[in-house]
Amino acid sequence: MTKTRPLIGLTAYAEQVRHGRNDLMAGMLPMSYVKAVHAVGGRAVLITPDDPGTDVLDALDGIVFCGGGDIDPAHWGAPQHPATEVDGPRDASELMLMRAALAAGLPTLGVCRGLQMMAVATGGTLHQHLPDLIGHDRHRAASGTDPLAAGASDYGRHDVVLEEGSMAHRILGRTLTVNSFHHQAIADPGEFVPVGWCPDDRVIEVVEHPGLAFALGVQWHPERTSDLRAFAALVEASVRARSVAA
Repeated sequence: MTKTRPLIGLTAYAEQVRHGRNDLMAGMLPMSYVKAVHAVGGRAVLITPDDPGTDVLDALDGIVFCGGGDIDPAHWGAPQHPATEVDGPRDASELMLMRAALAAGLPTLGVCRGLQMMAVATGGTLHQHLPDLIGHDRHRAASGTDPLAAGASDYGRHDVVLEEGSMAHRILGRTLTVNSFHHQAIADPGEFVPVGWCPDDRVIEVVEHPGLAFALGVQWHPERTSDLRAFAALVEASVRARSVAA
């Protein structure tokens, strides 16, 4: 049977939740990611960190490494900052999946934590707590938020400038205003190339892989806005890759 909509994996996390009278471990991901993929013509499926394996990639046309908590600095040989909160099983699952997806050339989009995972998985490093580096917390501040974002009071709002001629520039334009909620950020991008920055503090906001057809990371949360161009580009790349494979 021919697939008509590209199948896009979304990395999720496991969390203890209350549901009715039950207290249970659940596979979790905000529905905004699912809706973003569906809105641009893809079909979303969740990938939880339980029993991880790279075989899941065989069924996918593309993958989104979604936002979430911090990445353990042990993965780049640094001590843990007091503000860092880690999720070991999710780190292990996503590091394995990221490396396998990149090696296979699977169209890949990283969102917030997902962008940071791109760097760490390819030998890069992170700043663990941005306020120590740039002297403010506006990347997740309550003031100046994106009015289109769900939970806007938690999100910082700032501009991003993209490098002319980059893939990200072709997709997103030269400048845009984004929402953000993060306190880790890329220090060394590993195999990826930075192509977008916050002009006020030079925090890396966009990376892409120079050797792959589509591997793009953004530091903000497009799934919580009406600007779904990054998701649309992933789905388009997934359709192209599937056509070539056929």
